[in-house]
Amino acid sequence: MALLPERNRQGDFFVADILDVAPKDDMVSMEHPLFALKAGDKRIRNYERSGNTVTVLPGATGRATIHDKDLWIYCISQVVEAKNRDRETSRTIRFVMHDFLTVTNRPTSGIGYQRAADMLRRLSGTRIETNIKTNGRRERRGFGLVDSWRVVEKSPNDSRMVAVEVTLPEWLFRSVEAMQVLTLSRDYFRLRKALDRRIYELARKHCGNQPHWRVKLATLLEKSGSTASLREFRRGIKVLVESGALPGYLLAYDADRDLVTFYAAGPEGRRAEINDILDGRPHAPVIAHQAQHKRRQAKRKRV
Repeated sequence: MALLPERNRQGDFFVADILDVAPKDDMVSMEHPLFALKAGDKRIRNYERSGNTVTVLPGATGRATIHDKDLWIYCISQVVEAKNRDRETSRTIRFVMHDFLTVTNRPTSGIGYQRAADMLRRLSGTRIETNIKTNGRRERRGFGLVDSWRVVEKSPNDSRMVAVEVTLPEWLFRSVEAMQVLTLSRDYFRLRKALDRRIYELARKHCGNQPHWRVKLATLLEKSGSTASLREFRRGIKVLVESGALPGYLLAYDADRDLVTFYAAGPEGRRAEINDILDGRPHAPVIAHQAQHKRRQAKRKRV
């Protein structure tokens, strides 16, 4: 009897087939503003901090946005989970598009597939030039946010992508292989505003396991990659402070010092906030506490 073709060739690609994986993000891209906060941004962006330089060159359809980064997060999460299960991985990842849309809280109708196709074009068209160190190696190099992608299977009834193969840049895969990653809240994919997503990334990266993180507003603006003026950015942060919408964090804005404090969820974060109150520092608004409490209750009911 003739053998069936070898479907999962070891080392050629990795099949992303693990469901209910905790979202993971790589620490390097969380630190540096590689992704645009506005669609259609075609400006070349240069960023330098602590000896690290990043130049982002947009493609014909504009820079990849932070919502496009969902693909990175999905692929990173799958690779990390596979490594935890001692499965062989590759930087070429094959996945079912419907799974990606579902996990990242995107519509699974036709518009979801169309947006995914546009996302792939922006990711492959955006080029990065940087000297950032990953897995102990520093080198000046350029790469696309996605090296390549191809549609493996289309729907027989329409042109929707059923299965897709994506090759991640070596730079990113090296970072994941070194497990330079952090777990994100599943509610990250529910954040609508691009700025809120970027601020959450920075809070997760810099707060880490600490009870709080305090940062000057001007520094936060620089790290975010936002093109807004400091005044506009301040207004956006104040809205976020009041909303209590950032998963796992409450924010306080100090108008006298023009700085923001992020308090991590849990007893340590609450103690840090109480200490700030005793020291006469601003704290998270009551309305923000109430909003987070309501969301926790709603989540418990769903469970």
